[in-house]
Amino acid sequence: MFALAGVLMLTIGGCVCVVWAARGGPRWVRGVAAVTLTLGSAVRSGNRRGSVGSGKDDGGGDD
Repeated sequence: MFALAGVLMLTIGGCVCVVWAARGGPRWVRGVAAVTLTLGSAVRSGNRRGSVGSGKDDGGGDD
């Protein structure tokens, strides 16, 4: 439970830093924003690799 709350707080903090950096925040904010965007890209590409070509059918076809 505490781990999930910690991840949520880090995610929200990262999003705040991305918005602040876009508005010209200090150097450390731009660094945190860069790390946040890089991790977000890695998560998105990992999700794409896992779902592409899985061959699973959802069973919702028009038969």
